This record gives sequence, structure tokens and C-alpha cells, in this order.
Amino acid sequence: MGWLFGGNKTSMVRPEDALPGRTETMPVPARHAVLDAPLAPPYPSGLEVADFGLGCFWGAERKFWQTPGVVTTAVGYQGGYTTNPTYEEVCSGLTGHAEVVRVVFDPAKVSYEELLRVFWEAHNPTQGMRQGNDVGTQYRSAIYYHSAEQQKAAEASRDAYQRVLKTAGYGEISTEMAEAGPFYFAEEYHQQYLHRNINGYCGIGGTGVACPVGLTSGEA
Repeated sequence: MGWLFGGNKTSMVRPEDALPGRTETMPVPARHAVLDAPLAPPYPSGLEVADFGLGCFWGAERKFWQTPGVVTTAVGYQGGYTTNPTYEEVCSGLTGHAEVVRVVFDPAKVSYEELLRVFWEAHNPTQGMRQGNDVGTQYRSAIYYHSAEQQKAAEASRDAYQRVLKTAGYGEISTEMAEAGPFYFAEEYHQQYLHRNINGYCGIGGTGVACPVGLTSGEA
């Protein structure tokens, strides 16, 4: 998707070379087009937030809104330096951001471990700064955790998945893991894109290797 705009950068931009961005935030639709829930906070009490980058966020978001127990999702930009970036700026490779899906979920109905399983199985986390034909730092695999518990679960799931991927002939997982920084909402036309554009581009494709975590979670 972003490669259409020439965003083929595979090296992270240095902070001093990143685009400055702007103070104005991106307008956000009031309700999720599929789940009919708020996209932006504040969210109802008892819910938790998870942030995942797994390539083009159009198909990635659909994977999560289809997951039972997920209350709302939104796509945006995270992990870089530019404040309130535009899509074209992210595609330039000069923001440092990854395309990310924010997942707001009810932990009484779906566990974070189950969301990790969806994340790992929906893409190939061994590809570095690309996902399939989408090439650039914005398409890197990433988990931005919101608590020490999420960090521990994410690292454990990575280690478990690495073992089965290696057995299946894949290389090292390149997924970035870091504490969640600012999440900048993407433009309105990107939100729930594949619901609005049924035949739209979806670059999401997994390895076909099952992830051995969260397999019995989310059954409450």
C-alpha cells in the first residue's frame, strides 16, 4: 500500500532527521463502523488496550475486529518520532512510525495471550522491515506493550513461537517490542478500511504455523 507513494525505506530514520509533524490531531470518527463503539478514549472501565504492528494496517485491523471479546479497534501510527503524522509522511520513511492497530478488549472475554496468538499467526514476523510486498520501516512487526504483564506475555509468546517457527524452517523473529508511546490516529478513510472497501487491498498473510500460546484462552 505505502509503496505506491515510494515509501521503500528499510532503515530507521534518525530522530534528528525525522519530520517534525504538527500539533493538530487527526479527526477521529465517533463510532467504529463495524463494532459501533467509540474509536477514541475514554473507554469504558474494565477494558484494556493492546497495540500491534503487523504490516499494512487495513487487513491487520480486520483480523482483530473479528476476534470475539474485542470492543473496538483503530489504526494509527506509533513507535517513531513525528507528532501527528499524515499517511504520506509515514510512507516517506521519515517519521520512524509503524502502521499499528490499537485493540481495546474485555479481558473477561478474551485474554491478551489470545490476542498475541492472533497477532503472530496473521503475519510473518521474520521479515524485518517489510511484510510481503510491502517494504519499509512502517511495515515492521511490532508489539507496544502497556504494562509489565503485557511485556512478560509478549516476550514469552515470542520465545514459544520462535521455537515452532525454527522447526518449520523460518528464521529469527524480528518483531520490535517496546513500551507503548504516543498512538496517533490515522486518517478517517483508513479506519475500518476493508469494511468500507470490501475488495480493498489486504497484504496480511501468515506463515501457516500455529502459535502455541493462548489456544485455550478467551472461552469465558
